[in-house]
Amino acid sequence: MKIIKTIACLWIFTAITTLPLSLLAQESENAIEHETGFYYTIQKGDTLWDLSQRFFDSPWQWPGLWNENDQIANPHLIYPGERIRLLHKRRIKNIAVKTPVKTDKKKAPYYTYSAIDSIGFIRKEPVSPSGYIFKSYDDKQMISTGDKVYIKPYGNALLIPGNKFTVYRTLKPLKDKETREYIGTQHYLGGILEITEIEPDFVTGTIIRSFRDMRVNDLLMPYISRQPKITLSESKKELNGKIIASEENTTVFGNDTIAFIDKGYNDGVVPGQQYSIYYQEKERLDPKSKKYTLLSKVNFGTLFVLRTEQTTSTVLITRSDKSITPGAKICGPLPRK
Repeated sequence: MKIIKTIACLWIFTAITTLPLSLLAQESENAIEHETGFYYTIQKGDTLWDLSQRFFDSPWQWPGLWNENDQIANPHLIYPGERIRLLHKRRIKNIAVKTPVKTDKKKAPYYTYSAIDSIGFIRKEPVSPSGYIFKSYDDKQMISTGDKVYIKPYGNALLIPGNKFTVYRTLKPLKDKETREYIGTQHYLGGILEITEIEPDFVTGTIIRSFRDMRVNDLLMPYISRQPKITLSESKKELNGKIIASEENTTVFGNDTIAFIDKGYNDGVVPGQQYSIYYQEKERLDPKSKKYTLLSKVNFGTLFVLRTEQTTSTVLITRSDKSITPGAKICGPLPRK
């Protein structure tokens, strides 16, 4: 089937990837479930013919849609509530599409990021911790799934059996390299813990899920389950900002990296938007003049918004044609050249 032309009514980002299938069936210290793709939930009256017309501008694309969904035995029989895949990662690499200003959330395509609970965030005012791990059973230095720990509660936090908490640590406060203004504090998530017993001066808990190694002195905040299904949203065309850092604080990064940008919901940024990563060179048009002219923006990457805070957002780098470094500029979606 020839490359699908621009799909009416969606902005879908490019170069989505997923973990190997061998990692999807397990959860360990170093592997977390991560399912990606664009999906649609069948509504009453839908047919593959109609959906092909709606999303691909041609009803004759329905065999390709059927081919993407092995669970559909008969293409003439699809049922309300059934989830189908519109585009698989191998099919969306070079497709640019638009999102409408108004979308019907029941019918709008969405992106699934199953590792959503593991991503951290940057916040100007750090979270007030509910307690901290002061010791692990058997004095383990690196704590992971199944390990039991001792916890010292803070204040009036409700650390009661059955309650779940996210284990995290805060990193060094971040400042803008150019203005030296305070950006916020990164919250680095380690895993999920469940309280098991209460003692007079402490409580005990068990690590039920680990994203990364945890340590003594790591903090606790109430666990809030996040929806891995993110409906695509229209991007802010006029937005201009920059990448603050990668989650792992690497100096150079690229595809599939979790990173942070310096724009949040105060700026109109919401989960489901995509933005371009670009560079812009300047040149003297007249060799005799000292005046420099900015050249056109060059789009070399794409990011997808997963989570927003007041002044920052957590994003997934979905495409990078060259290495990305902290400080890279971002803007509303640009065409690829």
